[in-house]
Amino acid sequence: MFARGRTGLKLAPLIIAGVVILFQFLSAERFKNPETGKVQRVALSTQQEESLGLQAFQEVLSSADVVDSGPTFDAVRRVASRIAAQTGSAASSFNWQVSVVNSDQINAFCLPGGKIVVYTGIIPVAENEAGLATVIGHEVAHAVARHGAQRVFQNQLVQTALVGASFSLGDMDYGQRQTIMGLLGAGAQYGVLLPFGRDHEVEADQMGLLYMARAGYDPRESIPFWERMGRAAGNGQPPEFMSTHPSHGTRIQNLQAFMDRALEEYSRTRGNSGDAR
Repeated sequence: MFARGRTGLKLAPLIIAGVVILFQFLSAERFKNPETGKVQRVALSTQQEESLGLQAFQEVLSSADVVDSGPTFDAVRRVASRIAAQTGSAASSFNWQVSVVNSDQINAFCLPGGKIVVYTGIIPVAENEAGLATVIGHEVAHAVARHGAQRVFQNQLVQTALVGASFSLGDMDYGQRQTIMGLLGAGAQYGVLLPFGRDHEVEADQMGLLYMARAGYDPRESIPFWERMGRAAGNGQPPEFMSTHPSHGTRIQNLQAFMDRALEEYSRTRGNSGDAR
């Protein structure tokens, strides 16, 4: 029999879950973000990430209408190449590949290992190469910062805690147990996982600004790009607290707050190259 506290909860499962969480935390690989200096724990090795990224990339392209020539293709490849060149040693193991997919989706992504996909639906929203640099820089930052592996680690901790809680409630009435687990699950989702995702978005925005600035694209162009994204989304974006992404208004405020740092990089780049975008 498991020991019970005064509330009738089984204490042993909670203690075991705590020990497992501690082990997961201490044994996880530590990763230092090259731009922010923050140290985070990740659940996957770089080799595992890159293998999964390549697999997902191949799956996407296997059923996609891939564009392999033309002005859009050339522009995307040019911008992606310039952004990738600014990631430095953090992405030294990446085997960069860029694909353009003919689709109405207003989307782009970069998988671990440097597999970039841009959907043609986002081209009218980007409007120009600086707009493309905004979105590609943001997506590349997710891969460089290993946000996917961080999310896997966070999910592991949360799942361990929820399993421990479930076992601790084993003797409760089924309905009461389901209610409590539902509340705990919602608390984990809205109090831990979604805010964690929004933090990643802020970090990717900031890193993306630095990449585009170093690549010679004016980081101030990111503001009108996200304004256009907001108009394109219309009323389709959920409330911020229910989303892994900040609202477009919050995102723009965060970008504006970080803009001075990005403009320093942009001025340095222009001074070195005499080039302005």
